Amino acid sequence: MVTPDLLRGYIAAGLSCEHLEVEGDGRHFDAVIVSDAFEGKRPVQRHQIVYAVLGDRMREEVHALSMKTLTPGEWAARQG
Repeated sequence: MVTPDLLRGYIAAGLSCEHLEVEGDGRHFDAVIVSDAFEGKRPVQRHQIVYAVLGDRMREEVHALSMKTLTPGEWAARQG
């Protein structure tokens, strides 16, 4: 069973993140992912980057993943 910590590790192993939060119940997860890799990308492209990092795990282990994908600048602006 996938835990939030395990999913966080999968993402962090394949994507350099300035900030990464993952919560969930083993099948449904919510993530806040802050990465320079998202600079200049549309939201759909950002999600595709994360899906590519997770690969087959998205089909086999993770039922649903809701993501907020932000650049470091967008994250800083939200933090006030």
